[in-house]
Amino acid sequence: MANEAFVNPISVDKVTDKPGLLEYAHSVGGALIKPEDKGKMKGRAVTAMREQTDLQLSQLYRQMQLLAEQATAIRNRVEVSERIYGAQMGFEPIVGHTYYFYEKKDGTDVLSMIAPNEWGRTYPFRRCVATVRMMADHTWDVVYHDSEFTEE
Repeated sequence: MANEAFVNPISVDKVTDKPGLLEYAHSVGGALIKPEDKGKMKGRAVTAMREQTDLQLSQLYRQMQLLAEQATAIRNRVEVSERIYGAQMGFEPIVGHTYYFYEKKDGTDVLSMIAPNEWGRTYPFRRCVATVRMMADHTWDVVYHDSEFTEE
């Protein structure tokens, strides 16, 4: 019996010289290896990815809205500035000072240093359109008024 070759009863496919690389526990005391449900894992990853990208897209949308509002405000400032420069004024406006933009009864515009509450009994305008302040770039910071004045 000494000449007979040893035949291993375990299949050659189940034997390895590096048991740590096996896909399954190689001994009774080995760590439990559970296969992951890949569909569940991918589903969670896709949900997290969509949530994150939706958050970033909504942030970009809010930034875009703010920029559009700022562009509209600048465009309105330019339009009002052109209207003010076309108005009658008997003085040279100074940067940083506050003035009052009126509409006359005949529809023409006037820029004045006198506030609406400073006119006294006779109010020569149809309405005070806005309170304006000349800015350093010679455009106007505008606060609109919605009041109509009637003579009593």
